[in-house]
Amino acid sequence: MKDNIVIRQAKEEDVGLILQFIKELATYEKMLDQVSASEDLLRKWLFVEHKAEVLIGNIDGVPAGFALFFHNFSTFVGKAGLYLEDIYVRPEMRGKGLGKLFFHSLAKIAKERSCGRIEWCCLDWNQPSIDFYLSMGAKPMSDWTNYRFDSNAIDKISNSL
Repeated sequence: MKDNIVIRQAKEEDVGLILQFIKELATYEKMLDQVSASEDLLRKWLFVEHKAEVLIGNIDGVPAGFALFFHNFSTFVGKAGLYLEDIYVRPEMRGKGLGKLFFHSLAKIAKERSCGRIEWCCLDWNQPSIDFYLSMGAKPMSDWTNYRFDSNAIDKISNSL
């Protein structure tokens, strides 16, 4: 890793910083009104239930970004994979190598855990990120469309029979 960049596993005391990064990312994606996460929710799901993990990136000792991921599973590959839910680098910290080091760290974790894939989604309009991912060798999955049930749909479906 670069001497001035440190990537580490998040700790419970980072919950406020993680929420701050989530809100900054949501602002960038023009989706801040959709953030309902709180420090209590993040603490529960990240550090009590251990349903996801977070890497924190610092540049020159300053918090610069985060990557939140969890395990998924590929029936075709027959192995677990890593699903990168969010990766974010503060605008003023971009271009210094943190994004590449996040992916390097994720690839090392995936290799150590014998994962078959690392997958993530990107908004169609986010050309700078798309260009970055392609430059790293990512392949777009253009034959697939993501679908989602939100909490309202989950309630409706779970009570439908």
